[in-house]
Amino acid sequence: MSEVTQLIHHYLRHNKKFPHMLCAGCGHGILLGSLIRSVHNAGLSKDEVVVISGIGCSGRLAVYVDFNTIHTTHGRALTFATGIKMANPELVVIVLMGDGDALSIGGNHLIHAARRNIGVNAIILNNEIYGMTGGQCSSTTPQDCFSMTTPFGQLEKSFDIVDMALASGANFVARTTAFHAQLTDEVIGQALANPGFNLIEFFSPCHTQYGRKNKYKNAIAMYQDLKSKTMDVDKYKALEESKREGVMPIGVFLKRDDPALETRYAGVRAKLQEAKQKKAEAAKAAQAKPAKAKEPKPDKGAKGKETKQDKGDKA
Repeated sequence: MSEVTQLIHHYLRHNKKFPHMLCAGCGHGILLGSLIRSVHNAGLSKDEVVVISGIGCSGRLAVYVDFNTIHTTHGRALTFATGIKMANPELVVIVLMGDGDALSIGGNHLIHAARRNIGVNAIILNNEIYGMTGGQCSSTTPQDCFSMTTPFGQLEKSFDIVDMALASGANFVARTTAFHAQLTDEVIGQALANPGFNLIEFFSPCHTQYGRKNKYKNAIAMYQDLKSKTMDVDKYKALEESKREGVMPIGVFLKRDDPALETRYAGVRAKLQEAKQKKAEAAKAAQAKPAKAKEPKPDKGAKGKETKQDKGDKA
């Protein structure tokens, strides 16, 4: 067994969830290998990492790895992740979602997780179709492409995941593919080291559902297509507008270190706790201070009022 294979096996749950359910040619396993290598290279222990997944083929990935894991409900993986990160900011939270899971039923959560800049690493495995449920079109199925529910071609425009993440306020945005395993290792590693909301779009070929319906001969042809149509984002930006048609930029689109939501929240809590402590100390100091001696009340008789004795003398 090679050193790389031993490393991967160290992080898998061999006796519980295998054999896996992924189809031959699926890119999801490549992503899982990159994730394991990136976590290992970051020096993180298994107990420091939480992997959360939703529903679909990508939803099964969380149960294969020996970290803290949660297999959640459809479209809600980011809500679970938000709660975990706010409750325990020290954990490294990774969310694995499919395109339907993240952008259709879970689209609103994705937008607001990016807007809040919560410290979560979201990886969207985009196979441009609903793979597990029969090959229905998703919100990333390209226009004019075929699916079980679009036999005459997709009439709607598809979401651009990178553009959505950039517009919503993410701290880190990258795109890679199952063909570019080394790049995938690199961008996951960068995301794990970056604060705030980090999003990676990972193109993962689904020959079983998408490929067969769109005249790809086999899974290899889909990987060759990813190789031929992708370009480094910096080179893509240097292209003339007329030459960008049909080219998909990959790499890191944005990287910044704006404070994460949990960091800002911790700052507010610290200020409130400091104010509470000062108030308690002031109250304690007031109790410890000796009370002032009360001055005797003046004799009312001294102010000209007749006392009983005075009245007796007059009589």
